[in-house]
Amino acid sequence: MAFSKKTRQEAITKIQNEEMDLLVIGGGITGAGLTLQAAAAGMKVAVLEMQDFSEGTSSRSTKLVHGGIRYLKNFDVEVVSDTVSERAVVQALRHIFLSQIRCYFLSTMMKARQRLICFL
Repeated sequence: MAFSKKTRQEAITKIQNEEMDLLVIGGGITGAGLTLQAAAAGMKVAVLEMQDFSEGTSSRSTKLVHGGIRYLKNFDVEVVSDTVSERAVVQALRHIFLSQIRCYFLSTMMKARQRLICFL
């Protein structure tokens, strides 16, 4: 069912009369990610959102997917490993909801350039 202001009441009535495998409270990035994974696993999922989807923190996000390199600064190797693993999942699904953009790093400091090259 497509979701819009016009179909809101119909959607509410429908989920009241159907049994769901999972009810997700919140339509932000976490709720959307959970909903995607559960639906991809074949579960019947409903999402309840108080306002509009991506209305809160999600609407103010940069929408960039990073590789976790910033955590290396504090030697959080486990976090980097987890981030890289999750990024691989996102990369596998990128054709669904991502587009690639070019990023440029400009620096006049040689040390900063050398550090960047080390991670590329």
